[in-house]
Amino acid sequence: MSTVQGEGPSSGQRCAFLRLGGCNLSCHWCDTPYTWDWTGAADTGTAYDPRVELHPMPWRTVYDRLAAMEVPLVVISGGEPLNQQARLRPLIAALTAAGHRLEIETNGTVTPAAALVDLGVRFNVSPKLAHAGDRESRRLRPGALTALAAVPGTAFKFVCRSVGDLDEVATVVAAYGTRPVWIMPEGRTADDVAQGLQELGDEVVARGWNLTTRLHIAVWGERRGK
Repeated sequence: MSTVQGEGPSSGQRCAFLRLGGCNLSCHWCDTPYTWDWTGAADTGTAYDPRVELHPMPWRTVYDRLAAMEVPLVVISGGEPLNQQARLRPLIAALTAAGHRLEIETNGTVTPAAALVDLGVRFNVSPKLAHAGDRESRRLRPGALTALAAVPGTAFKFVCRSVGDLDEVATVVAAYGTRPVWIMPEGRTADDVAQGLQELGDEVVARGWNLTTRLHIAVWGERRGK
């Protein structure tokens, strides 16, 4: 089923999502814990069953399903997609050759291989702040962040809960050159996101950064895609 990109520079554009399982982080407020949380570590407290949530399939089958949707943009998300980049490369090469644009949503802890970068993928990187719950050495990897910052077209999206988080964002940006910056409020309901936008908006603009909503939450709430 096709949908629209809900966040960041391509917000509102028609697309298809390929969501992968498994993640090397464990953000408390993660909105897709069913892709990695087999123990109930996230705020939901639910331990998901990987035998139910994950469905291995050949990349050519995935390609056929995505191509049938006839969308210009394919967004690969997770979990953490760059943990599977070698497996993704033939799929991305085929989709690119067929005229699709590709975006990979990553937490910024894994360095992309040159072979993947050369395919012209755009990376939407979401470095995690302290409120995500993981220790800094786990969620901020200097080598990966600087490598991603060097790839043309990369965007950096930070999830913020309050204006106070923006100082932490500024520290990351100064240390690793993670620009351009997009700020997105954390929230699982349309009301929470709207309140976050109102609280963050003026200060984000004053810092010369970009602001993004969570369009899919406004339209569909927390309903999972099929």
